[in-house]
Amino acid sequence: MGETGRLDEIAHLQPLALSLAIGLFVGLERGWQARGEPAGHRVAGFRTFGLLGLLGGITALLPTLFGAVVLLGAAATLVAGYVRSSHESALHSATNAIAGLLTLALGAFAGAGHATEAMAATAVMVMLLAMRQRLHAWLRGINAEEIEAASRFAIVALVILPLMPDRAMGPLDAWNPRQLWFVVVLVLGLSFLGYVAARRLGPDRGLLATAAAGALVSSTAVTAEYARRLRTPGPAEGALVAGIAVASAIMYARVMLLTAILATSALPSLAAIMVPAGLVAGALAALAIHRAPSTAGSDGVELGNPLDFRPALLLVAFVAVLAVGSRWALAEFGDAGIGALLFLTGFADVDAAVITLAGLPKGTLTPERAGLLLAMPILANTVLKGGLALVISPNVRGLRAAWPLFASVLAAGAGVALVVLA
Repeated sequence: MGETGRLDEIAHLQPLALSLAIGLFVGLERGWQARGEPAGHRVAGFRTFGLLGLLGGITALLPTLFGAVVLLGAAATLVAGYVRSSHESALHSATNAIAGLLTLALGAFAGAGHATEAMAATAVMVMLLAMRQRLHAWLRGINAEEIEAASRFAIVALVILPLMPDRAMGPLDAWNPRQLWFVVVLVLGLSFLGYVAARRLGPDRGLLATAAAGALVSSTAVTAEYARRLRTPGPAEGALVAGIAVASAIMYARVMLLTAILATSALPSLAAIMVPAGLVAGALAALAIHRAPSTAGSDGVELGNPLDFRPALLLVAFVAVLAVGSRWALAEFGDAGIGALLFLTGFADVDAAVITLAGLPKGTLTPERAGLLLAMPILANTVLKGGLALVISPNVRGLRAAWPLFASVLAAGAGVALVVLA
């Protein structure tokens, strides 16, 4: 037999080797989980899972009917083992049996030549199996309101969004229903994330944790609420000042994330402006945190319903109006009209400014120009929050809360000069 023949034989053995590796990988995790059980009480362990994976690979090479019979026999053996163990023990977990069936299937999948897909699915399965304790602890902390919110979000993101038409329509062809509904998905996703983070961290982590979670929804709301509480002196004033700085720093990161998703071409020039501002805001936030005393047990910002549709739908309506306005401003006044519109938008909602720019026709603005125009409403919003802190809390505490915001805007000036002169 020549060299070519030996290479062909090795190539035929590779799917079987991969099937065996899949089984051993799953068996390693299963054997470790069951390491404390006495001998004879384990339905399947390291060796058994290795054999299941190999058996799956072999069935893929057999004639279809014969392979199906072998798979059914192995599956019946696993089910019988599960039934026996459930009668002998108070525990009725079907995880091991399902993992065995899935290992059989993945072994067959790999044996049929789908190596990449089989290994990817195996990695996900082993990760889920290994996270058993953490997932159970997480589930115990979920309440009925969160379950309902998650199911509603799944409908919004996975059912309604794909059904939305993906084409321009409406006045001046300014509305794309799928893009507008994607705004709803983004807003609800950030709102839900902020709610869950605040609830998991809890009030025992203090005002800083709640400010960070609240900034995922609205840094302006955090600033207004914390400034209100700064009107009177108290033991938590250091944490309140730090919370406003933290919310501002997270706002810069959130806006850049939205830009990366919705208006990718504008990200480099926007980052040149926002990174200096974000670094200054982050440094001042860290300094404020270091100086703030512990606020364990303090109340934070009330985030309300974890999936309240009203803010998301109001933002979509705002964005829809702005989309028409931006097309009209572009036709009448060019880039200057768009810049003025975005600047005014930023005073009301930074996210709306990002989404409005992302909805403009491709090629309307150069990437550098887009990033510069987008930075203006973000900085305007930051100035507005600093002003709110001074107006709501007209004292030295309000000044301490406002100056990190103004400092970050000044730092952004270096980035603006870099973009303009580039």
